[in-house]
Amino acid sequence: MLSKGEHQTVPLSVLLKRELANEKIEMPEICHGQASQSKKGEDFTFLKTECQRVLGDGVTTFSVFGNVLSAIPSDLNRDEWVAALPRALVAGFVKTDKEFQEKAQKSGTTVTFVIIEGWVVTVASVGDSRCILESAEGGIYYLSADHRLECNEEERERITASGGEVGRLNTGGGTQIGPLRCWPGGLCLSRSIGDMDVGEFIVPVPYVKQVKLSSAGGRLVIASDGVWDALSAEMAVECCRGMPPDAAASQIVKEAVQPKGIRDDTTCIVVDIQPPEKPNPPQPPPKKSGKKVFKSIFRKKTSESSSNTERDYDEPDVVEELFEEGSASLSDRLDTKYPVCNMFTLFMCAVCQVEIKPGEGISIHAGSLNTRNVRPWDGPFLCSSCQVKKEAMEGKRPSGNGRYSSDSD
Repeated sequence: MLSKGEHQTVPLSVLLKRELANEKIEMPEICHGQASQSKKGEDFTFLKTECQRVLGDGVTTFSVFGNVLSAIPSDLNRDEWVAALPRALVAGFVKTDKEFQEKAQKSGTTVTFVIIEGWVVTVASVGDSRCILESAEGGIYYLSADHRLECNEEERERITASGGEVGRLNTGGGTQIGPLRCWPGGLCLSRSIGDMDVGEFIVPVPYVKQVKLSSAGGRLVIASDGVWDALSAEMAVECCRGMPPDAAASQIVKEAVQPKGIRDDTTCIVVDIQPPEKPNPPQPPPKKSGKKVFKSIFRKKTSESSSNTERDYDEPDVVEELFEEGSASLSDRLDTKYPVCNMFTLFMCAVCQVEIKPGEGISIHAGSLNTRNVRPWDGPFLCSSCQVKKEAMEGKRPSGNGRYSSDSD
């Protein structure tokens, strides 16, 4: 070890090697491909590469994308920008849902939204389209949550606590068929964007997961429920191993529609994140099966590494979990305990980013049952419109208009 004041000479070749290694860590090569088979014409994909981290990014036609970027201040460095993403994604999803309402759009949509910044992958999702990751080290990770009522007991309890009802379609005489649905409306999902006539306890607040890959990279498979109704995560990655992304996406769709001739839209995007010098996706060793095994591979980011800027860029030996939160409560998701505490200013709505006059902002904690010690002037703050939206999602105000809609999944 060197004591303070001592110096050690490092050969130039070593310094150059370190410099090249750092460049690889910060700038992976991203390759993607997509494929789909349309039956209903409902699936839609949007890929945007080489985005700049600037306010708004000049995009107005894709609401979620523009709304998320507009929720992030333009003067953040890279670490702050990545740390701000989870809250910005929540704000962007809720704002988009409000825009559906303002435009009287009744039919909603599921969303799986993926942002890749260097080796950090951030995924926000509502509904039942999914994103999985196959790391170069051989693990399979679930980066999205399934909001189908049939398989999510926590969401069923949340809906009934908010005033909704959960049950199967009643055909008369006590006979019930089909999956569990939320009534009114009959939606079999607990979260979506834009389903305005099924009760606002069907919330647009996304599950968000953020992970950091090692510099060996990995492969993302993002697909609609038409794929996951037919294939498991293991089947999806196995059927296309060794293929480039475009061929891999086509193969996954082919495998999904072959067995039963699925009638739903079937859409898949495959993204390879890999070191620039490796043109082919990594060939991982055989993996153990079981979702619990996959989730246990994550290495939690410690508070020590969070506070050390230099250590933030140390290469993880496995996929490192940076953030995970699935609460449907805005007071939980926009709380100031998260990084970048100055992200939401005193006179700006935390959801729609409109300017609020002094004294008119409503604390996100107003009326909250949270037992933690909260002062009434603690932010972030909401405008009156977003406060009404928050209360409706929590079942504290009348929601919906009593009309029934068809299932939008």
